[in-house]
Amino acid sequence: MTTQVADVEHGHDDHDHGPAKGIGRWLFSTNHKDIGTMYLIFSLIMLFFGGAMAFVIRAELFQPGLQLVEPGFFNQMITMHGLIMVFGAIMPAFVGLANWMIPLMIGAPDMALPRLNNLSFWILPFAFAMMSATLLMDGGGPNFGWTFYAPLSTTYAPPSVTFFIFAIHMMGASSIMGAINVVVTIFNMRAPGMTLMRMPMFCWTWLITAFLLIAVMPVLAGVVTMMLMDIHFGTSFFDAGGGGDPVLFQHVFWFFGHPEVYIMILPSFGVVSEVIPTFARKKLFGYHSMVYAIIAIAVLSFVVWAHHMFTVGMPLAGELFFMYTTMLIAIPTGVKIFNWIATMFKGSMTFETPMLFAIAFVILFTIGGLSGIMLALAPVDFVYHDTYFVVAHFHYVLVPGAIFGIFAGVYYWLPKWSGKMYSEPMAKFHFWMSFIGLNLTFFPMHFIGLAGMPRRIPDYPLQFADFNMIVSVGAFIFGTSQLIFVYILIKTMRSGEKAPQRPWESAEGLEWTLPSPAPYHSFATPPKVD
Repeated sequence: MTTQVADVEHGHDDHDHGPAKGIGRWLFSTNHKDIGTMYLIFSLIMLFFGGAMAFVIRAELFQPGLQLVEPGFFNQMITMHGLIMVFGAIMPAFVGLANWMIPLMIGAPDMALPRLNNLSFWILPFAFAMMSATLLMDGGGPNFGWTFYAPLSTTYAPPSVTFFIFAIHMMGASSIMGAINVVVTIFNMRAPGMTLMRMPMFCWTWLITAFLLIAVMPVLAGVVTMMLMDIHFGTSFFDAGGGGDPVLFQHVFWFFGHPEVYIMILPSFGVVSEVIPTFARKKLFGYHSMVYAIIAIAVLSFVVWAHHMFTVGMPLAGELFFMYTTMLIAIPTGVKIFNWIATMFKGSMTFETPMLFAIAFVILFTIGGLSGIMLALAPVDFVYHDTYFVVAHFHYVLVPGAIFGIFAGVYYWLPKWSGKMYSEPMAKFHFWMSFIGLNLTFFPMHFIGLAGMPRRIPDYPLQFADFNMIVSVGAFIFGTSQLIFVYILIKTMRSGEKAPQRPWESAEGLEWTLPSPAPYHSFATPPKVD
């Protein structure tokens, strides 16, 4: 024990000098930094894979009249794009950030369960290989949308749906293991003096996210298992012909699906709460209220699921309940927005790339939140439901929300990870191209949605042509601009300038801002061990 603590003081631990070299270092790694790096690389690959599918979708919708792909394949692209972006790009990226940063932020030598950490990563490539392989099977891949509503996904599904279900199970197992690791690490391995209310906000947001994952991933496992039973074992959970209820699927799925939305956004809240104080040269405004707001958002996320289902014919009392609880979530979310603005207010702000992504996050995520309040109104949702307005809403939450949060975190921590500085002009070019492409893609969707264009269709009437052309051009700009990001990463690793000791030096040296004085701990004088 004493040796390990002393080792940490000298910048290495007992994971660093094992026998594994070369490829073995990555296959068998139990080092939180290596595993974090693998998660981040994997999510970047998946971002481009899912993005290529979005390119197919937008190329098809560039003009009316079927021009590129069959409607069936278009539906497969819609399904796989959603699943890969949610489970393959966004979630692994946040787990990668958690692996890298949580031990560093709480003063722990590593994650609490390093071998579980290794296993939770290596499940993912196999899960996504299996899911992607469904596209090559007889009958094609899943073609029923990323929400895979039954009975479309059970009675009318291609044979490959069985492999899709297994892949979902594997992803869920990976997520649960990763979440357990985060919870155990934060509760058991904080440095002396690092109380919960002194933790950096990123740790708080991930702690709450981990509890959400542990609570809802078994629900997803349950619903896909019920699908499996309906397909192969003669049950009728979702088949009205056998006494089942298709709406039951939607209830169980969205009981998982809505907290899942917050699983994808809460770590972004944490990243932005680290970035904004640094570049505003101020402590985070309202630390305690931020913590309580995250907890409130997490709790409320469990009681709003049926706002995705206003059109199924639920009782009026149910519609009212879900309408009110959905609007209630706007309060803790608003607290966070105002706290970020108050942190920036009268700060000595500079606009390095992480700050640009963080500010864009605050502005654009708010737009997504406001369209969410519109969708929360049950009578109005009857009109908006299943139109491009909904697509615009959730992409404004998830692209500037989750993906911009990831970019902000990567640019912010890259000098700490690699010891090298990236090219600031190139990174700002990446930001502005992404920002323009994003808004060009998703803002016009509000208009075509309100005009009545339904989502998930491969063709459309002529009156939607102009806006769709703009949307497709925006999508191509946004997608290709991510190649700049890859170029920046490779160039930084190969030939970046050496980063200074405190890369984001501020007047008070606040880049590791804590809400109170840093806790006393010295690894040089290890605690006595009986």
